[in-house]
Amino acid sequence: MDPNSLNAIKGAAGAGGGGYSGDLAVSHSGSYPLFRSISVYPWTSDTGFGTKYSDPTTLPGSGGNGVAFSPDGADIAVIHDTSPYCNVYPWTSGTGFGTKYVDPATTVPDWPRGVAFSPDGANIGVSHNVSPYVSVYPWSSGFGTKYANPSTLPTGSGVRVVWSPDGANIAVGIQTSPYIHAYPWSSGFGTKYADPSTTPTGIAKDVAWSPTGADIAVAHITSPWITVYPWSSGFGTKYADPSTLPTSSAYGNGVAWSPDGADIAVGTDSTPYIHAYSWSSGFGTKYANPSSLPTGSTWGSKVAFSPDGADIALAHSTSPYITVYSWSSGFGTKYANPSTLPSQMASGVAFSPG
Repeated sequence: MDPNSLNAIKGAAGAGGGGYSGDLAVSHSGSYPLFRSISVYPWTSDTGFGTKYSDPTTLPGSGGNGVAFSPDGADIAVIHDTSPYCNVYPWTSGTGFGTKYVDPATTVPDWPRGVAFSPDGANIGVSHNVSPYVSVYPWSSGFGTKYANPSTLPTGSGVRVVWSPDGANIAVGIQTSPYIHAYPWSSGFGTKYADPSTTPTGIAKDVAWSPTGADIAVAHITSPWITVYPWSSGFGTKYADPSTLPTSSAYGNGVAWSPDGADIAVGTDSTPYIHAYSWSSGFGTKYANPSSLPTGSTWGSKVAFSPDGADIALAHSTSPYITVYSWSSGFGTKYANPSTLPSQMASGVAFSPG
């Protein structure tokens, strides 16, 4: 087949042509009595969305706020607005959800906002709206006994929790100044790192370490909407803001690095809802906006690159709630929407490890 014919077929499917084959999970709102606040789809970079997996037998509660796969892809966690606030299920690609794991003995506090497995899969962290604002549990095919709270608690509601790529640090984005806290991690919280000398300018909505762990990014709700610091056992001097900021009144809601660390993307409240920049020890030129913007979106939320870097996904607030583009040093063709859409506003998105 000649290249032009092959490209035509890929374009019809909205394809990126990468080598990844795995699953794409979306956390979202749901309506009573079928809350169904998580939807998961098979995903390949040549064809896009497959047929949605069946819902888990034990559904999460309403208001899905985030989703994460374990590093080996064997488990999937979803946080939601109603007790027990965090459901974790075994996961098998091609089959879907297994029987929900037993809830932790010390339950996750009310209104969780972020969830993440440690890079070795041995721990699971949840950020939440009430004190102590972050909770971490050992994980081994189920919850272990909750770790002691950090000696210095975050100063406000926990919005996002993330681990450094080597698992030696854990960070929490919060709603009050200094908007981000970070701690060493070794079988528990260490002494909180000093706050950055130049803090983010507003409520942190998302946090992400670069793939090498050399930089840490914070998406937040006031200009410049995205703030990045060098990281080496603590925060370094803030990088210069991008020369082209996300749209005015954008509200930075999500941030993600490409797997090779060469690009950084931000999900925002206002059009074009997703922005991306090249990265090399600082912001490079902003990439052109996608030619086909998310349909009717009024709130771009979390963003994720596929493990091979060939695709980029945005969760957002209006139908179809999830939009995915091919990626190759810029936005490519938009994939066709899934045949079964998430039920309502999407708050989180994650690719399985593949």
